[in-house]
Amino acid sequence: MKSLLLREYGHLEIAEMPRPEPGPGEVLVRVAACGICGSDVHGYDGSSGRRIPPLVMGHEAAGTVAAVGAGVQGFRAGERVTFDSTVYCGDCDYCRRGEMNLCDRREVVGVSCGDYRRHGAFAEFVTVPERIVYRLPDAMGFSEAAMLEAISVALHAVHLAGEGKRRSALVVGAGMIGLLTMQAARALGYARVMIADIDATRLELARKLGADAVLHLKGAELVDEVREQTSGHGADVVLEAVGRNETVAASIDSVRKGGTVVLIGNIAPEVTLPLQKVVSRQIRLQGSAASCGEYPEAMELVASGKIRIEPLITAVASLEEGPRWFERLHAGEPNLMKVVLSPDPAVVRAGR
Repeated sequence: MKSLLLREYGHLEIAEMPRPEPGPGEVLVRVAACGICGSDVHGYDGSSGRRIPPLVMGHEAAGTVAAVGAGVQGFRAGERVTFDSTVYCGDCDYCRRGEMNLCDRREVVGVSCGDYRRHGAFAEFVTVPERIVYRLPDAMGFSEAAMLEAISVALHAVHLAGEGKRRSALVVGAGMIGLLTMQAARALGYARVMIADIDATRLELARKLGADAVLHLKGAELVDEVREQTSGHGADVVLEAVGRNETVAASIDSVRKGGTVVLIGNIAPEVTLPLQKVVSRQIRLQGSAASCGEYPEAMELVASGKIRIEPLITAVASLEEGPRWFERLHAGEPNLMKVVLSPDPAVVRAGR
């Protein structure tokens, strides 16, 4: 099968690889669309340490069932599907508690981190366990479906922040996850949702997607403006979608006493924690890892129009064009959001 292979850091190439066969309990998916995630870009240059070559990356995907392995009862060939990026065992204590994203034997599609190597969906076919597969609504196109993984990540973070009614939220970072988190907070009932970034173009997109306030600010100026907009208190919840020292610090300073900061971004492996501020202001710091069963909810919110994703898709391109798009994304070219790759872009545009 045709695949986009990370042969070595900074080098992607089209390669022929054996077509995988579904084992017991597995589904073979013919990939129609797979989005390039920011984590794939960081894997491309080796900075994350979680895409050790050689590897087929890609975990934000959708397609059709090509075949099923022994024991699969819920799906049949030809059905349109998507799948979670988290492969969980279903048997450990965390899985039994419904915390599948914390599974002791957790693997991620399209990741190679030393402990395991699981090829992903920048290819014509990929196999995944039946338990992580979801059937798509008839009206949902493949490029939209490839965004469901990112939407579920955003929903999971907002759920962890708690009930939103009559509460204010600040999203720090207007990248893909930040823009989806902003929409998720609005969809889940937050009374006022602000979003901050240093990129004016992304903030204009956030405004069009429904943000109550867009803040082209950082550091102390951002903190001052958030307090100005919240009667001097600070936001009830801050959802940090960057993961750098300075943005985490601004998030902690922007939340009210007794408020919650949800940490979604993790670009930096370590940040400095202003411990006395956190303790004396009784701030709750909540990590958010991937998603945990939010796919059906994500589909409903997209279908209802409460979360809009079409404005976030920059391009639909072929696998052969993948290396060029990775180069552009890695270079930080302005105004690029989600790029969706496909073994057959015509199928994506047709929706089937």
